[in-house]
Amino acid sequence: MRATVRNGRLVLDEPTAIPEGTVLSLVVDDEGDDLDESERSALHDAIRRSWASVRAGRGREVEELLAELRARR
Repeated sequence: MRATVRNGRLVLDEPTAIPEGTVLSLVVDDEGDDLDESERSALHDAIRRSWASVRAGRGREVEELLAELRARR
């Protein structure tokens, strides 16, 4: 969700189905991250390797992966 500050209040930019009276915790998203160049390079390398694996047919269905992760808890 996105909101705009108007007269000191947050106004949602689109309608929401959140029930009336719901309390939300808000986080300011600066659209940045705290990665240094080494960490960013490692992240990009991991993404490239993952994408190559998917293209080679070694991907997994998300439902299967989530079920496996839930079973580990």
